[in-house]
Amino acid sequence: MNKGLIALAFGGLAIGMTEFTMMGILPDIAKDQQIEITQAAHFIALYALGVVIGAPVLTLFTGKIAPKKVLLFLMLLFVFFNGLFAIAPEYYTLAGSRFLSGLPHGAFFGVGSVVAAQLAKKGKEAQAIAFMFTGMTIANLAGVPLGTYIGHHFSWRITYAIIALLGLVTFASIYFWLPALNNTANGDLKQQLSYFTRVKAWLIVAIISIGTGGLFAWISYIAPMVTKVGKLPESHVPIIMILIGFGMFIGNILGGKLADAFSPTKAAIGCFLTMSVTLTVVHFTAHIESLTYIMAFCTGLVAFTIGSPLQMMLITSAKGSENIAAAAGQASFNIGNTLGAYFGGIPITLGFAYNAPVLVGVGMAFTGALLATLYLKKFLNQ
Repeated sequence: MNKGLIALAFGGLAIGMTEFTMMGILPDIAKDQQIEITQAAHFIALYALGVVIGAPVLTLFTGKIAPKKVLLFLMLLFVFFNGLFAIAPEYYTLAGSRFLSGLPHGAFFGVGSVVAAQLAKKGKEAQAIAFMFTGMTIANLAGVPLGTYIGHHFSWRITYAIIALLGLVTFASIYFWLPALNNTANGDLKQQLSYFTRVKAWLIVAIISIGTGGLFAWISYIAPMVTKVGKLPESHVPIIMILIGFGMFIGNILGGKLADAFSPTKAAIGCFLTMSVTLTVVHFTAHIESLTYIMAFCTGLVAFTIGSPLQMMLITSAKGSENIAAAAGQASFNIGNTLGAYFGGIPITLGFAYNAPVLVGVGMAFTGALLATLYLKKFLNQ
């Protein structure tokens, strides 16, 4: 196994934990800060906003630097701001540090996706990218449930201190294992930004921003949904997160294979359609305890098949601007994070049950499929 890909996967593990652990410990942070869960959910949106801003900005201004040095710099930012979040004393400093901790996320995966494709054998690029994202799925399989358990039984601050430590492990693995690759992207800012003068670039951004919102409308409120609608005890939330993570692990591998076997766009359409069906089932079965466990696994699997196809759509559409395109994908993914969490929260504030946000997710995933179909017909003539 290529050690460079393993180093990138460590980054996926650390970033996956900082992003997704928040969903499992929202009740703990809300209780600690004496705020409502919907207000605590602002930490999800603030992180996503940090990704949206940091992804293009950091990618553009590090465009002439060797990829390995960029990745090392991004992990130093990750360690510092997550460490700051772990010790921040009150809501506003927590909010600021949470926003700042999102800055390196998109740039890391953007640059990392291009590096992974360079390290891959020809025809296996999507699977190499999927391997990097395996770290994120392992985070959901093991790291997030562990972090959730620690947050419930000890302190959520310990969880984020551990996340900062994982960032240091990632820094060391990149330093020792990742080769010093040449920068294949055009470092000229004007040339990089020219990618966004293309209609198809904005269509892909819309596909990701809206379609992946389906995932976040569901997972942002997973803890209160399974406890208040499914009537599971809080101690079972880590079990739910493990099942989601196991599904994501398998789905991520499957998504890479689908993108290489078919076209990335066709794979994306199929994944979004399947997601909309799966979320519909979740809504109508959320009160059935046995199906809560089954659907946690199935939805996690379906949701994470989409990552590699979308990244390959971006990279193949942006020759010479691959870094900024891949980073834009991560920014778009986190716009989806913000939109899913925000729009998913509206039914709750109106007094509906905690499974109502899932229907918002159904609509967003289905819209993603429609937009991807438009992209296929308009720009790929298929």
